[in-house]
Amino acid sequence: MMATPMVDARAVRKKFGDQEVLKGIDLTVAPGEVISLLGPSGSGKSTFLRCINHLERIDGGEISVDGQLVGYRRQGGKKHELRPREVAAARRSVGMVFQRFNLFPHRTAVENVMEAPVFVKRESKEAARNRALALLEQVGLADRSAAYPAQLSGGQQQRVAIARALAMEPRLMLFDEPTSALDPELVGEVLDVMKSLAAGGMTMIVVTHEMGFAREVCDQVAFMDAGVIVEQGSPSGLFTNPTHTRTKSFLSKVL
Repeated sequence: MMATPMVDARAVRKKFGDQEVLKGIDLTVAPGEVISLLGPSGSGKSTFLRCINHLERIDGGEISVDGQLVGYRRQGGKKHELRPREVAAARRSVGMVFQRFNLFPHRTAVENVMEAPVFVKRESKEAARNRALALLEQVGLADRSAAYPAQLSGGQQQRVAIARALAMEPRLMLFDEPTSALDPELVGEVLDVMKSLAAGGMTMIVVTHEMGFAREVCDQVAFMDAGVIVEQGSPSGLFTNPTHTRTKSFLSKVL
């Protein structure tokens, strides 16, 4: 039997006012798979990522994460919207890393990573601290645990943000252009952490303009434009032999 998809999105639609930004997205991501969403700004990539985590409420279709509907439960043949507390509980299994690091400026690196396990999962401070230190070591920042965000480079702050997301022990990681706010020389250190996560079997959906990462690390690449997935396939196939004229035009400009 086939394993339950980690992400199963079907006919997902999303509007902001009169503007429909997602126009029927279908996407399936298997456990342990890494997929990149590519496309021009405004194509709906980040909005779709936020819908997976129910940071945005969808207007049509449905999304499941690890077999569970996102934002709803099915009862008596109908879908019922979850209460905010239920949504928050479900969201714990999905880690998200944004363009901006959003670290607490008044807390050290280790305190930032400890925050959610202590206050959301009610872990003891000792257990949360030990795990936070181990995660900072995993992202190459064991020697910066006592540093405040202002004392860290952008790349280091983003690595703390990744450790913070991992502290909740997610089954799925979402990355929304995690290197776009970094100076070019700092991009590699963040991508190295993401490559390590991928090698360890973490299921990941990555919105990125880093074509090298998409080509080398991802199992699938999906090209989005104007709220639809125009083309999807393996990195070798999509980068080498795209079939859609819009995909060809985009790749000719970014590769």
